[in-house]
Amino acid sequence: MLNINISQNSIRTVSNSLYETKLVKKTNLDYCERLSNRFDCQIYLKREDQQIIRSFKIRGALNKIKKIHNKNNKNINGFVCASAGNHAQGVALSCKLLKIHGVIYMPTPTPKQKINQVKMFGEQYVDVVLIGDSFDDAKYAATLEAERLQKTFIHPFDDEKIIEGQATVGLEILEQTNEPIDYVFVPVGGGGLSSGLSSYFKQVSPNTKIIGVEPEGAPSMSASIKANKNIALESIDNFVDGAAVKRVGNLNFSLCKENLHDMITIPEGKICQIILDLYNKEATVVEPAGALSIAALDIYENEIKDKNVV
Repeated sequence: MLNINISQNSIRTVSNSLYETKLVKKTNLDYCERLSNRFDCQIYLKREDQQIIRSFKIRGALNKIKKIHNKNNKNINGFVCASAGNHAQGVALSCKLLKIHGVIYMPTPTPKQKINQVKMFGEQYVDVVLIGDSFDDAKYAATLEAERLQKTFIHPFDDEKIIEGQATVGLEILEQTNEPIDYVFVPVGGGGLSSGLSSYFKQVSPNTKIIGVEPEGAPSMSASIKANKNIALESIDNFVDGAAVKRVGNLNFSLCKENLHDMITIPEGKICQIILDLYNKEATVVEPAGALSIAALDIYENEIKDKNVV
């Protein structure tokens, strides 16, 4: 296993540090009666949409930036990041908390609502730059800017401290249930959440099967695991913007390859239907990446019968 400290004690320390800021909360693990009845099992939804930025991304971004701030204090020249939305909001909120300037690079097609949220969370502490057609385009421009101006680049997933922060989702899940968890279905974009959560479960609940779920139009982790090396896709479908990357992180690939039980892909049309179902039947609004894992349940219908599923 890679030398990343994703132990029970280290992740609890990270979790407590995040709670102290009041910007990260322990989100609900809600029993979903409709889906449980549909699949004849016990299904729970981890409600990361309850975070301030409506995404788990605040966990990793804040953990990384706090660690840099605590180590360097005033010797920080500012932060730069690239994101299609949620990581950008996490970085922006963290910059405002610590009163450090950040430059946020976002793809040009990013929904205006997400751009406005970044500006709202960061206020005068962030500038937003729209560039390129995809996350990868924005990331390339952001890394050049960080190098040119000697600013610190905050990677959205390929970073030990980001992975640590996302692993706190796994800690909460295991603290919020008294029953053993048989399956966890987790959306995969660059691999921050899936690598952190799966690494934590591997140590604390090794019998839990972690299933990674990607959009069919951006199967970068699936393709890399199949090739047994981290590869870049030539083109992707950006519909699931929160999970649309051409190449996953090197750390994330290594951890997911080692710790995931399976990787599956979901057609974009099916994801749309899940979004509508959640809104109409659960009164829950999710973005495409948030619907990914629920869209995978029927693929595992036989395996999850009578099981405890998150």
